[in-house]
Amino acid sequence: MNIPMSAVFLHTADWQLGKPFASVRDDAKRHRLQQERLHAVQRLADLARSSEAGFILVAGDMFDSSHATKATVSAACAAIGALKVPVLVIPGNHDHAGPGSIWAQEFFLREQKQLAPNLRVLLTPEPVILENAVIFPAPLLRRFEPGDPTAWIRSSVDDPSLPPDLPRIVLAHGTIQGFGSVQEDEEGASTVVNWIDLSSLPADANDYIALGDWHGTKQVGPKAWYSGTLETDRFPKGEGNDPGNVLKVTLSRGAAPVVEKIPSSRFLWKELAFRFSDDASLDLFASLLDETLGQRGDEHLLLLSLEGSLGIEASGRLEKILESWESRLVRLKLDHRATIAPSKEEITALTQRSEDPLIASVASQLVSEIDAATEDAAITRLALRELHAACLA
Repeated sequence: MNIPMSAVFLHTADWQLGKPFASVRDDAKRHRLQQERLHAVQRLADLARSSEAGFILVAGDMFDSSHATKATVSAACAAIGALKVPVLVIPGNHDHAGPGSIWAQEFFLREQKQLAPNLRVLLTPEPVILENAVIFPAPLLRRFEPGDPTAWIRSSVDDPSLPPDLPRIVLAHGTIQGFGSVQEDEEGASTVVNWIDLSSLPADANDYIALGDWHGTKQVGPKAWYSGTLETDRFPKGEGNDPGNVLKVTLSRGAAPVVEKIPSSRFLWKELAFRFSDDASLDLFASLLDETLGQRGDEHLLLLSLEGSLGIEASGRLEKILESWESRLVRLKLDHRATIAPSKEEITALTQRSEDPLIASVASQLVSEIDAATEDAAITRLALRELHAACLA
């Protein structure tokens, strides 16, 4: 009688090494984000050791594109080689195995051989038999696959040559209904590509489905999980999005998988919205930023949405607060819709300057343009604030 064998492995995906982070304008900060993706891979070594994982599965998009620099390729291979355990990778939509594939480039093959002999790139849709598991890879051979990349598995699970006692794992990159990649056709209509039909995979023939493409950790079936990204790479996208994890999976043939989510991200991508009710609320806003970000500003990226209105002086203080946080944070993405609403006292101080009639005249003109609600009202409010600052200088 065969005793079913068990397997412990790590499931990860969407490393996207070499991601440019073009929206981060500061070169040094952009470089930190890029390097942290490699550091996240390096941290897998401790996790693989402590969890006694026999291998690591990367469900696509190891690289951000097929045009990764040689430095990125070398660093990736070195980081993977240091993991010691076997690392099995399939191409995703970013690093698909089509013409010009990075996987076929002579430089990658040479670095893989020298630095990462434990790295195995699965380019063929056929079962891969390991010591304690059978992998059914569904590599993407082009960026947009109109069919189901896992379709071949349905006719292969009954292969009598496969060891019956080893747990079986589907390794795929793509979307299920409601998640993942969407492509627009020439008429602008959205069509689902790289679509994985989980319902068509024989329920009893596979023990775990390791998915990539969705950047948050999510269970999408009794045996199916998206691992999400190792290192968070975008601001929150709706409730339930949970990036920045790796999954430890314990598996045996015919049993439900035991999945443990382990946080792996260093950088914190946060979202904050605030509405100014009056000038006094500026102090509340400043305190809220301190509480949210603390002393770890250099590990945060913040999507900040501002509404409401502030007086001229308070608006100037706000700009200084934002200037400071922009320098401290890795990135400040600002949706600034708060307006300048001069108080009666501020308007009087500018428009009734008997000692300086020119400034009074300019201020009065600006105030009248603001009251008229012209298209340039926002610019006019800024001009009034600058005039106020100049008078206080």
